[in-house]
Amino acid sequence: MRGILASSIGVTCAAALALPFAPPAAASASSASSAGAPAPVADVATRTAGTADARADVPGSTRSLPLRPLTRDRASGAVLGLTPRTVRPFSLLGVVWDDPSADLHGRVQVRTRAAGSGEWTDWQDVETHYTQHGADPDSSEAATGKVRGATAPLWVGESDGVEVRVLPQAGDPEDVDPVDTGPDEGASGGEGAGEGGEVSTLPAGMRLDLVDPGEAVPGEFAEGAEEPRTGVMTAAAQAASAANSALVPLGATHIPSLTAEETRKELVTLRGTELTEQQQAKPYIGPRPSIVTRRGWGADESLREKSFVYTSKVKAAFVHHTASGNNYSCSQAPSLIRGFYRYHTKSLGWRDIGYNFLVDKCGRIYEGRAGGVAKPVKGAHTMGFNSKTTGIAVIGSYGSKKPSSKAVKAVARLTAWKLGLHGMNPKKKTSLTSAGGNLYAKGTKVKMKVISGHRDGFNTSCPGGKLYKKLSSVRSKAAEYQGR
Repeated sequence: MRGILASSIGVTCAAALALPFAPPAAASASSASSAGAPAPVADVATRTAGTADARADVPGSTRSLPLRPLTRDRASGAVLGLTPRTVRPFSLLGVVWDDPSADLHGRVQVRTRAAGSGEWTDWQDVETHYTQHGADPDSSEAATGKVRGATAPLWVGESDGVEVRVLPQAGDPEDVDPVDTGPDEGASGGEGAGEGGEVSTLPAGMRLDLVDPGEAVPGEFAEGAEEPRTGVMTAAAQAASAANSALVPLGATHIPSLTAEETRKELVTLRGTELTEQQQAKPYIGPRPSIVTRRGWGADESLREKSFVYTSKVKAAFVHHTASGNNYSCSQAPSLIRGFYRYHTKSLGWRDIGYNFLVDKCGRIYEGRAGGVAKPVKGAHTMGFNSKTTGIAVIGSYGSKKPSSKAVKAVARLTAWKLGLHGMNPKKKTSLTSAGGNLYAKGTKVKMKVISGHRDGFNTSCPGGKLYKKLSSVRSKAAEYQGR
């Protein structure tokens, strides 16, 4: 997957439209000079690329800005990017390109201007290897013709200015943790030079996508709330909510936790005759944790494909990190998830958000891909091993930063329950068949730990070294929750 694709960036970046937005010139000039950079331009070049929503009532938006050859300053080594510019407010960004099989050999760095203070951040690295989180090769989701390559999304908070630079390099970068990356003191002006716009080691069609996740709709989930949200629901919203009808009423914003005994009774109701006599007599399953539903975090159900796709059962859980940085508050987590959801569907062309579940640093668990939290929904999280597995992403970057104890405990609680629904022991191994990837060829049978990290199924740094080291304790704790 990490092949080098020769391409001409100059042709790709030719077409552009002007954004009809610009804050007062004085404010722009002031904020730019305080950062020691040129004043952001008012006539922002952009291309919608089919990502901007035409309906005004749809919360959030996505805008695309084509990256261009940088010729003003070669000091940083950058050959492609964007000069400082003013844009409409956004909170999450990522770089996208045309071919999902093309890998980006190099670094992507960004800096943004806070909408409130007008201050520019230091340069931050964006994780460039991300599409391995996607659908299995040759699957219907991968074969739509809509799927694109991309970096990981980076959460930057509400911002109204952006600058980008792409620095090609030989070999792959080490595990990049955007939130822990300091300023590049060698950079001056944030631009580099390309020769005639030709960049042989970068994918074609590179562009920056700026994501506004939208405001929370009235009635969004609040800590301790158990009442269903009232109001009119679209057909798609009803379908997503109804997928959890065996657990909670239609329109529920969260699925409450259950005691161990309540969970065992529910298991018999959910699985019934599928359970063996031994499982009915002594089911090993952890107490059901509290889970914020898609309605709770404010999913716009019009963004996803209408149907749900299931696999036969869940034999393993793959743990991920979102590689989106750690600079977020737990109250912002629903906004981050709405941003990931829009990035996965509108920018990357996936059928829905890729993960089955997400966990924030305060230990709150969120429903990911639609289809029902107790059902074996097929995700797009571990390329080659999406069948018979579930994907759990801890929100943040954990290459050099330790995950919170609350997040680790939540992953243990979630896996104890989810794997227990299918009689899986968190401390054991199971057999999975690869659908194709850079570690295991298609059709290869692999013995995998029932709770594995993304890197166990694909050659990637995900879920970050610090989180990966916690998986041993997750397995032990999950087994304990199951009563083993």
